[in-house]
Amino acid sequence: MDVYTIYSILVGVLFLLAISDLVVGVSNDAVNFLVSAIGSKAAPFWVIMIIASVGILFGVTFSDGMMEVARKSIFHPDKFMFSEIMILFLAVMLTDIILLDTFNTLGLPTSTTVSIVFELLGAAVAVSLLKMSATGEAYNNLGSYINTNKAILIIFGILLSVIVAFSVGAMVQYIARLFFSFQYEKSYKYFGAIWGGVAITAITYFILIKGAKGASFMNDDIKTLIKENALSIIFYAFIGWTILLQLLHWFFKFNILKFTVLVGTFALAMAFAGNDLVNFIGVPLAGLESYKSFVESGTSNPESFSMGGLSGKVKTQTTYLLIAGMVMVLTLWLSKKAKTVTETSVNLSRQDSGDERFGSSLFARAMVRSAINFSTKMTEILPNQVNTFLSSRFENVKKTKTDEEASAFDLIRASVNLVVASVLIAFATSLKLPLSTTYVTFMVAMGTSLADGAWGRESAVYRITGVITVIGGWFFTAFVAFTVSFLIASLIFKFGISMVFVVLAIAVFVIVRSKVYYKKNEQEKQEDIIDDEEIKDENVFEKSVEKVTKTFATIKIIYKQTIEGLAKEDRKLLKKTHKEVMSFNKKAKHMKDHIDQTIMKLNEDSIETAHYYVQVVDYLREIGHAIMFVTRPAYEHIENNHKPLVEEQIADLRMISDEIADMLSLILRIIKKERFEEVADAIDKKDALLALFAKLRKNQIKRIKNNEVGTKNSMLYLGMLNESKNLVLYSINLLKSQRDFIIYQES
Repeated sequence: MDVYTIYSILVGVLFLLAISDLVVGVSNDAVNFLVSAIGSKAAPFWVIMIIASVGILFGVTFSDGMMEVARKSIFHPDKFMFSEIMILFLAVMLTDIILLDTFNTLGLPTSTTVSIVFELLGAAVAVSLLKMSATGEAYNNLGSYINTNKAILIIFGILLSVIVAFSVGAMVQYIARLFFSFQYEKSYKYFGAIWGGVAITAITYFILIKGAKGASFMNDDIKTLIKENALSIIFYAFIGWTILLQLLHWFFKFNILKFTVLVGTFALAMAFAGNDLVNFIGVPLAGLESYKSFVESGTSNPESFSMGGLSGKVKTQTTYLLIAGMVMVLTLWLSKKAKTVTETSVNLSRQDSGDERFGSSLFARAMVRSAINFSTKMTEILPNQVNTFLSSRFENVKKTKTDEEASAFDLIRASVNLVVASVLIAFATSLKLPLSTTYVTFMVAMGTSLADGAWGRESAVYRITGVITVIGGWFFTAFVAFTVSFLIASLIFKFGISMVFVVLAIAVFVIVRSKVYYKKNEQEKQEDIIDDEEIKDENVFEKSVEKVTKTFATIKIIYKQTIEGLAKEDRKLLKKTHKEVMSFNKKAKHMKDHIDQTIMKLNEDSIETAHYYVQVVDYLREIGHAIMFVTRPAYEHIENNHKPLVEEQIADLRMISDEIADMLSLILRIIKKERFEEVADAIDKKDALLALFAKLRKNQIKRIKNNEVGTKNSMLYLGMLNESKNLVLYSINLLKSQRDFIIYQES
């Protein structure tokens, strides 16, 4: 196989990776332009998707100027030969699809810009060092290979964008809320058109005027004409839009805010495509240009052909950009992972409290305490009239809405999110800076959330922890992107082109595994959602019986597997059982976290029904805790290679397992057939088990005194006895609650 055929295949691999990268990247970045429109429910989902799709197709044609980032912004191409530049590009693309797919599967919005920048940097450093090592060149000359000034400028711009986006978003939202308040219906009638005019004019300026210089379909004359008439375009756009919107509102009751949000969605999708397309196809297009230059040179030695040609200006064909845009649009419609990533940003910015995805942290708690103290001080300093005015503007009167109508935040905040983010991104694109659209849109949304009072005392610590987690993921992305790209480039450089296909196989394996994990995760989520939606006033008992039946059937199996795994020191069985317990507990936690939402769906006079349901959920949660603290210590005991339990202890635990299984079978029979006259038999079994636990505990104490067992043995055995006792008690309490509710219904 000649050298041209080999490298044509590698260019083909680059473009296959580009398609995969587009799919993975859009799944990650869809959150950027969908979250505000979806969160505010500005329009039906399909309308939002169509508008975003059109925005993407327009935006890709504005991205030509950004393609230079992949060719020459991170490294000096004239310092590399064709064979070396292809290694660099292949390493970048292989790293990118693995990294982005992993983050998408976890549901965390990461930055495709940061990924590509640090992947280019990592691969360039690896190839440069290996090249210098092979030629004996001093390592302190690395700066002549890496475009240090431009790379630092890009990285600094990305980091600065986090602060700017958060600050500007918070400031604009605060002003907007002062002006409109949460009860914006009255002021909206008079000033809504002005607000819409300002927003759409700002979008027009930064996308049309500033973005025109990067458009592949515009000639120089049109660009010059737009530039020379910029002020006139801005003035007439503002006047025209304001008058048009006001007239539409007066005569047709046109919703200006919804229209502004949808225009903003279009603008942000367009800005995203213009700025971020380089992240997906910039490297393959640079590889294609490199291959063309190599073929046209007539040389057959890829190791002696310099890539200085990439340093010049290369115009990207609009056809390539539109094809990429079509792939992005198809992905937007078909990718389920895009919805998962979007959920994270909606949850962190929604106006109400509820089931928080993230926990609390020391830093978040300290920040909230400081904010509360600062707010208290400011309230004391400011005059009462000012405090009263501010309170009235930020008083969020909750309206009763069905689940379908409820939105995460209102149209005022959605429009601020979109306008501020699209303006910042379009401005960066005009400067040919690969700004992170993820950073900007996410931090704008967080800034507007803070200014809007969405981070109240019920949710602030969780939201702050969530933001810190996501930002930490961004920095982790940079580190991993650099490291993995460095390693892959080094492997390909050392072992040749065959290593490309080895890494490609690994990438395919990772993606397939992540799809399996994602599908399983989504299936469990969907089951929980269906369970929640199906609970109604008339079927609470039936649904609860169904959950209880499943629980006891599962507990019987898990308990038996735990004892057998411990007896046989079967680590795999215990690991499998531990995963089952964690899954069970996750569902029990979901039920408890959403208990208020379930109760709200019940009729106002269903106090006893709601009380019964709360009891069931509480007992199921406690049963879950009990079985977890039986299984987890057993798994950790074997995992850490501690001494096995003695034969007497194993016999005792097997006896307990059989007795608990008998008791649970009796409870199941009583509940299913409603033979509550047999509750006394179940209580007798419970009393017998409690007596057995006491006897076995005393036997263990004797073993301890006789030095027959060690500390780890005693901790495990006594802990399992105690949690087994809790399991029995909560199971009986659950049975009693079932009986009491039936008696109440019959009375």
